[in-house]
Amino acid sequence: MSAQHRHREYLPVDREASLKFAVQRLNESGVRAQLIEGEFEIMAPTWDHENTVDLIRDGLARRARELKCIKGSGNLDLPGTENWYLPDIAIIPQAIAKGAKSLTVDEALLVVEVTSESNAADDRVKKRRRYGQFGVPLYLLVDRIDGTWTLSSEPVHEGYATSDGPHPFGEPIRLPEPFNIEIDTTGL
Repeated sequence: MSAQHRHREYLPVDREASLKFAVQRLNESGVRAQLIEGEFEIMAPTWDHENTVDLIRDGLARRARELKCIKGSGNLDLPGTENWYLPDIAIIPQAIAKGAKSLTVDEALLVVEVTSESNAADDRVKKRRRYGQFGVPLYLLVDRIDGTWTLSSEPVHEGYATSDGPHPFGEPIRLPEPFNIEIDTTGL
């Protein structure tokens, strides 16, 4: 190694950009991963988890189509933070989703997270706070561990000003405008 190389100054590393580049490469290679406060979370949902997500997605399907929205679990960036989420369900207007590899979280009308044993605290606390800070109008937490659902609305800097719940599974989820629907939770 030359003396010149040993003393070379390197530019500072942009940690946020580096982490988000890495998580995108993982996702492109078929590994489902997200960043939560700068930590990688590899996602491997159980069939029970997927069943819960599917039941909620079915309950949203007709109304999402009427609103010209899609429901999916694509990449959501939280710019200016070390967060890159793959929500269980996000409702996004079709017009902005077409051709997009990723979107910013503030483009979602509704985000749904379904807890797993390994990440329930992230969904209950960290993601709720971040979704509110970024202005997601509605955040639905379906807590499989507690057997409850909670709908948060009125985003503020600390998260959400209003929470409806927790309500036990079996009680229908009532989503306000623009959805104005009820989702059956008896099968959860």
